[in-house]
Amino acid sequence: MGNNNAPEDRKIPPPARVLAAVVPIAGLAAVMAGGLVAWSNANASFGWFAYAPLGNQLFTGSGIAFVTQGTQLGLAMAVVGLLVLAFWAGYRIGKKAAR
Repeated sequence: MGNNNAPEDRKIPPPARVLAAVVPIAGLAAVMAGGLVAWSNANASFGWFAYAPLGNQLFTGSGIAFVTQGTQLGLAMAVVGLLVLAFWAGYRIGKKAAR
């Protein structure tokens, strides 16, 4: 047996290195989860409405949206993931340029 297996000799990575690995993985996971949520909620059904010129009431469609709320949530998650990845890439490029 070698001396390399002693628990005292094992080096724990600094928190900055762990954070540098976790942030892009979390960003990619958010993009993928948001895309999956948006894709699974993409099948929206559209209703119909009629024009009634003789009625004195104004017709307003409540809750009419071309994009469902689930799709909006998925797209928002994907955008947040992309923003995290963009921030991480800019931070890493700036850190390399400072050296």
